[in-house]
Amino acid sequence: MAEVVLNSVRKNYDPAVHQDTLRDINLNIKDGEFVVFVGPSGCGKSTLLRMIAGLEDITSGELEIGGKHMNDVPPVGRNVGMVFQSYALYPHMDLYENMAFGLKLKKVEKAEIKKRVDAASDILGLTPLLDRKPKALSGGQRQRVAIGRCIVQQPAVFLFDEPLSNLDAALRVKMRIEIAKLHKELESTIIYVTHDQVEAMTLADKIVVLSPLDPNAATNLEQFGSPLELYHNPANKFVGGFIGSPKMNFLKGELLEISDAGCKVKLTTGDIISASIDASRAQVGDEVELGIRPEHLVTTDHPHADSCIAGDVMVAEHLGAESFIYMTIDEQDFTVKAEAEVDVHAGQKYQIGIPADACYLFDANEQAFPRKAKYTTSKLT
Repeated sequence: MAEVVLNSVRKNYDPAVHQDTLRDINLNIKDGEFVVFVGPSGCGKSTLLRMIAGLEDITSGELEIGGKHMNDVPPVGRNVGMVFQSYALYPHMDLYENMAFGLKLKKVEKAEIKKRVDAASDILGLTPLLDRKPKALSGGQRQRVAIGRCIVQQPAVFLFDEPLSNLDAALRVKMRIEIAKLHKELESTIIYVTHDQVEAMTLADKIVVLSPLDPNAATNLEQFGSPLELYHNPANKFVGGFIGSPKMNFLKGELLEISDAGCKVKLTTGDIISASIDASRAQVGDEVELGIRPEHLVTTDHPHADSCIAGDVMVAEHLGAESFIYMTIDEQDFTVKAEAEVDVHAGQKYQIGIPADACYLFDANEQAFPRKAKYTTSKLT
């Protein structure tokens, strides 16, 4: 196990065009933490992981693992283990041989190899399968073998590059649980890359949100914090829209009133929305965007319905346990997560309530205003 520290790390594949992939990345990943890199395609999350592994060069900045400078250390000397998206198992070897192969190359004693493989197999539930070839296994079992091959190396840091993306939905859920249990048992430092923010929210101690780099931006590291910190207090509109499923709704407007209790926003629809937001750094008349999560909307007669707004229902999905209502408000898409029995159908006009405590607010530069409270009441009933 080891602490991983990145100071002002930058990656540029072609200095001639002065276009960075990653810029000014500063992270302090503590010993034993489970940290997840998330972001859309092209944001550099896998590149950052590969730089930690030593598979990509660092253009500038400093990388430390366990207090040691690692910029020029080859992958084999970094004491990290990597699990790739592809299982990359040797088809002619059984599971025992697949997990033991790397240790044999290092000329580890046979007794020690058996001890490590048996221990990893026991953790991952692979002991009854050790004499099987990879072709006889399911996708989830193959992924566990790939993880076991990494465990036996006893690395200081585990690196996972979208390891579940090749699995079906049910297996992804099962493997998420397996990886969470693995982290608890090994108490190891894990850095995990995924494009699936649900995986990030369920697995991580801390989340790193990356965005595709704007050439004029100082960095493409948008926020680093706990899952609930990012959910309740996103630093900007990008994080607010990326963290949460379904994604946050946004409505354009302007500040109508600012007070100690919060503020009022006049939307482009003409509706006035009360929000428990500290907008003291802004001025009345400033352009803003109101954010509201689909799961925080309520009925108009709900005690938390401080404001109301109506939209045109495009699609209503009744899924049994819950419903999703897809609307348009002032030509903007708007999603509502509701209780199963809500009586809503496509083509109707539908009014919903907005709790003041559930609102988010972003300025013209898409930076978040501080929220005065954390809203917890959920779903439209």
